[in-house]
Amino acid sequence: MSQFELVSERHITQFGTKPEQIIHGPGRVNLIGDHTDYNDGFVLPAAINFGTDIAATKRDDRIVRVLAVDCNNETVEFSLDDIHFDENKMWVNYIGGTLLALMKAYPNITGADLVVTGNVPQGAGLSSSASFEIAILKTFAGLNSIELDGIEAALMGQHAENNFVGCNCGIMDQLISALGKENNAMLLDCRSLTFQHAPIPEDMALLIVNSNVKRGLVDSEYNTRREQCETVARYFNKKALRDVTLKQLLAAENELGAELVKRAKHVITENTRTESALTALQNNDMLKMSELMAQSHNSLKDNFEISTPEIDYLVEIIGAEIGSKGGVRMTGGGFGGCVIALTPKYLVEQIKQKIDATYQQQTGLKEEIYVCVATKGAFNR
Repeated sequence: MSQFELVSERHITQFGTKPEQIIHGPGRVNLIGDHTDYNDGFVLPAAINFGTDIAATKRDDRIVRVLAVDCNNETVEFSLDDIHFDENKMWVNYIGGTLLALMKAYPNITGADLVVTGNVPQGAGLSSSASFEIAILKTFAGLNSIELDGIEAALMGQHAENNFVGCNCGIMDQLISALGKENNAMLLDCRSLTFQHAPIPEDMALLIVNSNVKRGLVDSEYNTRREQCETVARYFNKKALRDVTLKQLLAAENELGAELVKRAKHVITENTRTESALTALQNNDMLKMSELMAQSHNSLKDNFEISTPEIDYLVEIIGAEIGSKGGVRMTGGGFGGCVIALTPKYLVEQIKQKIDATYQQQTGLKEEIYVCVATKGAFNR
């Protein structure tokens, strides 16, 4: 049974009516450009064919009722006029925070009955949270006949995550979930929110491997890395690391110290790599993509220090199979999560067999592999 069919059937069972609409918000994978988004830099994500589905019916009052299929069929009911942080059901806060952000611009929305399910692996760095937020915004915009555009929705989702949920994320996840284009990645300028689409060649697959390393450090370390980047930007009296050159950074190494320089060096060089990746994809230059993705991974490992031995091992064995025909790197916040490989489709089974034969034996962990395509964003439909 598809997610679409599942949420439709559960809506009938739970609320006694067919849903008025079913909305899909895709997850995403970032091909290159990690920890650049909150530094006003460049990222190159793609929306993927895994995401959140919401079956919804409009109510004539201010009550929101939700059934969360993936959270042991938990249910919640609250008023749009009485939204509070829920310490016990974290998933509810993504709904509440997103609706608060929406109501700042559109205070008179009505309540709804919702059934929610998703197949984005949680905690893997594929942005299940942004997928959820964008699906909620598209749902309530549709039910209330609001002409909400994708950039406006992305900013609302980011606001909810920053100011209600408590994760200091950048804009990338929400914007690609809202405005991704089929069969394309997106070079996004996180400062201007302008973007260019980058075609993914038809013969290439997006192969995502979840290391299943538990990402216990990611929240605290993410915020630490962000603070370190902001410290360096302040030193140069700049708004963000986007405005600092590598020459300026290296000249100040004695004053800043080795650790801060390493963190900033990753961001500055990653911005350059990410812009270069757009050109490489436009030219179908997989040799260049291979080099850029390898450099990115090594910088995340050595300068930003957010990789793990398990992730490095996956990158090593996948890279050995792909060679210069594609690229592979860690992706996401770090300390576990996923590896992304841009690989010729004919190599997919070979890579899967190699991982299956060696990864668990080497690490004691069992991987999960997803073969994805780039899909449309929720506000691009």
